[in-house]
Amino acid sequence: MKIVVFGPAKHVGVWAGDLVVDLAPAFPDLASLIAGGDAALAAAAKAVEAAGTAPAPSKGVHARADVQLHAPVVPGARVACAGGNFADHTAAMASRLGHEPMDTTDMKALTERLRARGIWGFWKVGREAAEPGGEIMYPARTKRLDYEGELAIVIGKRAKDVKAADLRPYVWGVTLFGDWSIRDQNEGQATFKFAMAKNFDGSFSVGPCIVVGENIDPGNVDVETWVNGDRRQQFNTRDMIISFGEYLEYLSADLTFYPGDIISGGTAKGTAADSSPRVDGVAAPERFLKPGDEVEMRSPAIGTLAARIVAKH
Repeated sequence: MKIVVFGPAKHVGVWAGDLVVDLAPAFPDLASLIAGGDAALAAAAKAVEAAGTAPAPSKGVHARADVQLHAPVVPGARVACAGGNFADHTAAMASRLGHEPMDTTDMKALTERLRARGIWGFWKVGREAAEPGGEIMYPARTKRLDYEGELAIVIGKRAKDVKAADLRPYVWGVTLFGDWSIRDQNEGQATFKFAMAKNFDGSFSVGPCIVVGENIDPGNVDVETWVNGDRRQQFNTRDMIISFGEYLEYLSADLTFYPGDIISGGTAKGTAADSSPRVDGVAAPERFLKPGDEVEMRSPAIGTLAARIVAKH
């Protein structure tokens, strides 16, 4: 089942084929649907069965083409992002930055080596995520804006002191995640500068839906990123260095997660930063995003999360 948030009132609904079925008033928002657990999803499935095959707006059944989708994010949700979580991306970044070369002839060995370095990541903050198909305003502080296609999990119930092996009951659904990143701002490792390279208005996209109840293994999902029709990234989440379960175990040891919170699993090789040659110590600009660019994160399990880069105004 594909759960969406749509329309002027940001109702929660089910995207079924060419239709979107409104779940209000039983579930007026995403938070109430998640909180309802299995019973709520069963009710949503019945609503889809009763909807028929043709649009009937007066009955809450809309043509998908006629509704605006919003990011399916619970207001106030925490958004935790994995860092350096694919060996090929980490190795390519090290090479571009002139760090110690990493041997990529044995990716399994490299992955284990990187696992030994431990978990790291960052938070995304923002009142709202960018809408599916919406605009990403080019930040004033950069000349190197990058794309990172990712898969994310949405937490379905209160999670505290969760063990990695016990992840599945806490995963309500999976979605695509766009991590927009400033790449020419060196914040330094010894100072706190609010992680502004990862946080600005519209610094992440989520959607276009959350896939729920289809027994998708978040540790085995294909993801691609396309920029202006050019495929830049192609990977599977089975190549993550640290699993979603391990991230939840690490984070939930001292921080309670709540329904609707998000953990994004990181990105693989193919970003502008890890694939651009360096000229005079600076990444060449050609592969980085510019106003007017069209970006799509795609997964056969979920759909397409699109975005358009626009100049700041």
